[in-house]
Amino acid sequence: MKVDLHCHSHFSDGKHAPEFLIQRAIQNQVTHLAITDHDCTAALSQVSDQGSELKLINGVEISCDWKDMEIHIVGLLIDPETEDLRSLLASQQRQRRSRVRAIDEKLQSLGEHGLLPYLHALPCISYTRSHIADFLITQGICHSRQKAFKTHLGRRGKIYVKSAWCSLEQAISTINKAGGIAVIAHPGRYSMTKRKLDTLIDDVISSGGEALEATYANIDHRTKKYLSDLCRTKKLYASVGSDFHDAAAHWTDIGRYPPLDQLTQKNAIWLHPKWHSAMK
Repeated sequence: MKVDLHCHSHFSDGKHAPEFLIQRAIQNQVTHLAITDHDCTAALSQVSDQGSELKLINGVEISCDWKDMEIHIVGLLIDPETEDLRSLLASQQRQRRSRVRAIDEKLQSLGEHGLLPYLHALPCISYTRSHIADFLITQGICHSRQKAFKTHLGRRGKIYVKSAWCSLEQAISTINKAGGIAVIAHPGRYSMTKRKLDTLIDDVISSGGEALEATYANIDHRTKKYLSDLCRTKKLYASVGSDFHDAAAHWTDIGRYPPLDQLTQKNAIWLHPKWHSAMK
């Protein structure tokens, strides 16, 4: 198997249509692919694995609040039609639209107009700060996403608006009710100490989470080893994914990430009973 359980389409902050992701996965000889858009499952109804050897896994990535930090939980093997999941994602979308309007008001107070028409012209459903960063770049306000987040969109930025995501417990509970597996997305990318990450993992486990991403694009060797060790000590399943967004970003591609080491493969998420049931 060649598995990629984390990527994004243009329905959230990816640059490409779901069909492009499918073709890219087939081109890269991926056998199992999950499209995990932010708080959105629209891509899942746009694609099918019939007629190819690629197996599609229903997925989503839910933004949630934990100790005043934004944490992302991937849900794999979900039923996207489950009422609890549909309700939660609708609530998350309302929060995204509300946040964008508040950011637009701050932008207009700075004399900058046009954000909402720019966003409405995009194919996306889940507006993110990355979209707003792209707008700032097109307007010549910032020269890069990094600069946009530092000067405008980060916590100390000119147009920062605090998010109001669901709780960690609600995200995991909803994924479980939808028949899925809750996975901590890219744990090494959060700005926290090892002790705090350990607390996060314990809270995820106590809430019903069962896995973490032990490897993903651009992960360094030391972090990968640490996360692999955590999978074994915490008895968590190890998930994998490229977190692919854009074919122009040459540091990543669908199916491209360092492989799990031999020991961690014994904890691989495709050994989960739900995976076996879904593949029948």
